[in-house]
Amino acid sequence: MAQAVKLANRGRRVPLGRPLDTVAGPDNSRPALHYMTHMGEPRAGEPTYYADFIGVDFHGKSASHIDALCHIAHKGMFYNGKRASDTVRSGGSSFAAISSLSGGVVARGVLLDVARARGVDWVDPPAAIGAEDLDAVAASLGVEVRRGDAVLLRSGQMRRRQALGPWDPDAAGVGLATSAMGWLAERQAAILGGDGDSDPHPSQVEGVPLPVHVLAVVAMGMCLLDNLDLENLSDACADAGCFEFLLVVAPLIVPGGTGSPVNPIAVL
Repeated sequence: MAQAVKLANRGRRVPLGRPLDTVAGPDNSRPALHYMTHMGEPRAGEPTYYADFIGVDFHGKSASHIDALCHIAHKGMFYNGKRASDTVRSGGSSFAAISSLSGGVVARGVLLDVARARGVDWVDPPAAIGAEDLDAVAASLGVEVRRGDAVLLRSGQMRRRQALGPWDPDAAGVGLATSAMGWLAERQAAILGGDGDSDPHPSQVEGVPLPVHVLAVVAMGMCLLDNLDLENLSDACADAGCFEFLLVVAPLIVPGGTGSPVNPIAVL
């Protein structure tokens, strides 16, 4: 962490979260809720006040969020051989809930900007980025992934959405091939994130719709950051000529929670 803090030498802060999306669409089947609960109604004296409610079913394709290790099980098992049916009840999980990250995440962040390295505005879906692709991107950007890093993969999906409108990312999405997960495991990366959910869609593994989620969360014990907006970070890193930065992530403290909405901050 101390080495990561030294990367924040320009004082430029870049938010990576997407605005809460309250409008239904092909990539937002469960829109967030936001409405006012108090509108300055007369009370006994001053001040009047205003208040609102927010609610979000964040595990999806629109809300920026972090997945806890109790979010994904494979064949009934969580990471480290914990049986899901023994740990999850109606009130949440007793194993690896998001509240275990109440101290937040502070790490060296690395942006593997696939679209920029390829000289395109975005990578057209569907596409799976493999180990050889990550080697080429890292070499092109002059960056390396090290033990404990938070690796963010930009394919330009937010820029594509802004230009062409929303689409169903379950039908066509950009993510990592299984070979890329071996690449990350060799380098002992700690967190994986991206401007999608890190899985290619359709899946390249028969019978497993989310192979990257299975490999990252269940096999590697790696939390995932989904649905980030990496466009401003891409520009900031290019301006700085450096694709590494301090990354700070502060999840909500939800006892038993399987994850949390987040607005990660990159500091260059």
